[in-house]
Amino acid sequence: MINQSSKIEAIILSLILLLFSGAGVARAQDATPTPTPTPAVQPPVDDKQNVKPENLNGVPAIAPNYRQDDKSLPDLGRVGVDMLEQRPLGLKEAITLALDNNKDIEVTRQNVKIAEFDLQSARGFYEPHFSGQSYYERATTPNVSIFSTNPTTTNGSLVGNAGLTGSLPRFGTSYSATASSQRVTTNNTISILSPQNNTSFNFSITQPLLRGRRFDQPRRVIEIAKKNLSLTDTQFRQRSIDIITNVQRAYWDLVFSLRNLQVQRDGVRDAKEQLEHNRRLVNEGQLAPIDIVAAETQVANIEQGVYEALENVGRAENALKNLIAQDRSDTLWRQSLVPTDSVDLEAPRTTLPEALDLALQNRPEIEINKTQKEINATDQRYYREQTKPQIDLTASYTTAGVGGSQNPDFRSIFTPTCNSTETPEQCQARIATLQQAQAQQLATLTGSSLTDVFANRYPTFRAGVTFNLPLFGDKTAKANLGKSLVQGQQLETQREQIEQNIQVDVRNALQAVRTSEARLRSAAIARENSQKQYESEQRKLDAGQSDVYKVLERQTALINARSGELRAQTELNKAIADLQRATGNSLKANNVEARLRK
Repeated sequence: MINQSSKIEAIILSLILLLFSGAGVARAQDATPTPTPTPAVQPPVDDKQNVKPENLNGVPAIAPNYRQDDKSLPDLGRVGVDMLEQRPLGLKEAITLALDNNKDIEVTRQNVKIAEFDLQSARGFYEPHFSGQSYYERATTPNVSIFSTNPTTTNGSLVGNAGLTGSLPRFGTSYSATASSQRVTTNNTISILSPQNNTSFNFSITQPLLRGRRFDQPRRVIEIAKKNLSLTDTQFRQRSIDIITNVQRAYWDLVFSLRNLQVQRDGVRDAKEQLEHNRRLVNEGQLAPIDIVAAETQVANIEQGVYEALENVGRAENALKNLIAQDRSDTLWRQSLVPTDSVDLEAPRTTLPEALDLALQNRPEIEINKTQKEINATDQRYYREQTKPQIDLTASYTTAGVGGSQNPDFRSIFTPTCNSTETPEQCQARIATLQQAQAQQLATLTGSSLTDVFANRYPTFRAGVTFNLPLFGDKTAKANLGKSLVQGQQLETQREQIEQNIQVDVRNALQAVRTSEARLRSAAIARENSQKQYESEQRKLDAGQSDVYKVLERQTALINARSGELRAQTELNKAIADLQRATGNSLKANNVEARLRK
């Protein structure tokens, strides 16, 4: 009875629909057809009178039908690295290799050695210098004297002299000692001796009384060289700290990239297992065949992630090798580095005041500024000394001697004669006395010149004062002194700025450590919960309460969470390294002693 009523209702409903449709057709035939609109000449514009994106003219069609049909994967490997030749590497060993082989460190070592040589050069000013010369000379000159009948005079000289000069490192005293000897031969008839030997010894000393007595340029150069040596040594330690921090960060970046590569490989394995699981569900009729396509796409995407992770491993490894390799031919380049240190570093427990005190004690920037101030104090001392008048005490002593043989060509121009007032006996006596005196003088002259020197027979002593006073004041020295004083104030201001920058650096480093700890906790929770959600979504899919897209979404989230957990740990390790650098404690914290290579 019910079925018959239903059939009757269906028939009536069909008649009603047919009636309405016929009326509609009649009205449609009676209506005037509307013509098709002609496209406007002007391109359609939006409210802002701009050309719509789909009507943008001038865009060339580049590879419109492009499609890649090659689905094969390229070789899975790292360029220039034998992945089977693995090199275990600890962080301490990496730091040691960097300090031994890094080019920046080597340049800094060389700067320290240069500063050492500069100091040796400055001290060399006070080393005594022994100098001298020796030569033979023969000269012929025309005779212009009425006392000689020779048309020319020929003199031969053999000269030799030597001297010792130097300065004392205190009081600005300078000294010199010179010995000279000369042997002269001549045909001049008025010369008593030929050959004639002349010997002399001279000693002189100069002592500043005002300017240069307490401090002078040589002592200034030595003091600055000492400070520069200390400065370059501090700069070497600063560069060592920077290298250690860079090695630490590069090391942990390599740790993360290798771990992330493993996570991506695990993700490919899980994706392929999910793909096989989906195929079984399709065979059982629980999933549509199209759901396999989504799983296959997931596998392809995660396989792409493996290649990207492998590229990141190569970049991270090259960055670390660049810091620790000796040169481009080092065997380290073809080896696969395997970090061996545990990633579970414990963050230092320190307060802000403790960290700030440690930084102000250890940061090289503070020591560099201190050394620069000491150099400036040396300049101030020197320029203040230069404003004094220059008054020097000088003294010299010379002893000389003469000797040789009687000139065989000697002719005396003085002939003894008798005076009209004296008797012949008196005249002969006087001439005899004169000849005796000349004989005694000749005997003295023909002796040894060295005997005269050691007997101090012909001494000369001189003492005096030299001065150099500017008439209107030494404006240059005063200007240099004023400049050095302003530079001292500038260095003090810079120190205040350095201390403030260090405070900001320490604050940021401490905050970064705490933030990294919180991020690590959050990443661990996210990884654990992502694992639970992925497993739960798989169970729902098997029970028909979920779809494959949610499962794949949970799978991707789990892969990201696994990478994010180690990323958070390595970021914490790098934050710890940055805190060590901020407090200037990198060397001590890593048990490293930075020293020059001998």
